[in-house]
Amino acid sequence: MTELERTVPAASATTATTNAADVAPGVGATVDGPGHTAHHVSEQIAGPAARPAAGVWLAVILLVSALNLRMAVAALSPVLDMVQTDTGLSSAMAGLLSTVPVICFGVFALATPKLIRRFGMERLLVLVMVVITAGIALRVLPPLAALFAGTAVLGAGIAVGNVLVPGIIKQDFAGKAGLMTGLYSVSLFVGPALSAGLTVPVMHATGLGWRPAIALWGGVAVLAAALLSPRALRQPRAAGSGALRRPKGLWKDPLAWMVSGFMGLQSLGYYSGITWIPTLLQDHGMSAGQAGWMLSYSSFPGLAMALITPLTVRGRPRRAAALVVAAVVACAIGYLGLIAAPVSLAYLWLTILGVGQGMAISLALGFIVARAPDVHHTAHLSTMAQSVGYLIASAGPVGIGVLHDVTGGWTVPMLTLTVILIPLLIAGLGASRDRHILDKHHPA
Repeated sequence: MTELERTVPAASATTATTNAADVAPGVGATVDGPGHTAHHVSEQIAGPAARPAAGVWLAVILLVSALNLRMAVAALSPVLDMVQTDTGLSSAMAGLLSTVPVICFGVFALATPKLIRRFGMERLLVLVMVVITAGIALRVLPPLAALFAGTAVLGAGIAVGNVLVPGIIKQDFAGKAGLMTGLYSVSLFVGPALSAGLTVPVMHATGLGWRPAIALWGGVAVLAAALLSPRALRQPRAAGSGALRRPKGLWKDPLAWMVSGFMGLQSLGYYSGITWIPTLLQDHGMSAGQAGWMLSYSSFPGLAMALITPLTVRGRPRRAAALVVAAVVACAIGYLGLIAAPVSLAYLWLTILGVGQGMAISLALGFIVARAPDVHHTAHLSTMAQSVGYLIASAGPVGIGVLHDVTGGWTVPMLTLTVILIPLLIAGLGASRDRHILDKHHPA
């Protein structure tokens, strides 16, 4: 990031004045249209854009790394009943356990710009994978405190990774930002689909307890670190204490708050779902293995929509608004269906819910890239959106757990998630506007 600023001193100023319509205004954003400064970036900085083979390999590594940004969190959901039985946790405390990483996503996201300054983007991503691995390993230890502490450690690592990846996409894949955002969104669904769907079968097949079963997913983080390390070590260190100074007025910008709100509210629904939907299904008579599979299954329509959405919206901002509406309607149908017929029509409701969540996460990530004029602003908008967004989302799992404890059922919790879709719709329509943050030429 800082290398881009040194090589093209006027890049930020030039790109900042680019009309938002030239930057794939819906979800997929690009800064290298005709006449834009990205065409003049040297091969050292453009890297993947100038060397297609290197770009494909970096994309693969980035997507393997992205698998780890949800995988370890989702692995706990299908065995949450077992965790409660073994540890005596109430539903509220189990919800708090699932909320710990989401809180960390919000808190530790704020530290990411300073860490990028210190280590550089790709070196920092290697460290993120190491921290995630350490957190997963800590969860294996018997004390209940270790389970919470390990969850917090891996949450801190994921928080930094959440902010890093959109910035790397903007930096290294400027001309393919829409496609890469879609693939990144797919990775965020594939990771939890694998861990939620396979944790219980692996546990039964190997005779392992739930602790070793959820720890096995740390191997994917080790693989990502190994793949990324050679490239990261060749990268020049980041320099300059002012390279990632926060843009003035960002936290007062209405569009930035719309992007952050949309990120947070869709994440609240997502993390509430992966925490409690398996338990909801088990409470209605479904086995733990089948309930874990159903959660995993919902990721498949989600990942399809996560890939299709940015390609559908690219260059057509009105389609972004239409997809926001479609995502909200799909999620509402899914939640209400889980009240009406949770087991007999589970495949139908989780297909529809997966479609809605897939569109929502892809739009949320795409708004971060598309609403920022350059790499520098993308990093800071990503920090704000991830920090504010995940602090909002952290209320979901524990809040739904409390509602379940108080009411003794799932009707009120699911209706609550449905009502929360109203502010999600408002934020999404606001974030769909064809403009950049801090752009005085496009009044709110």
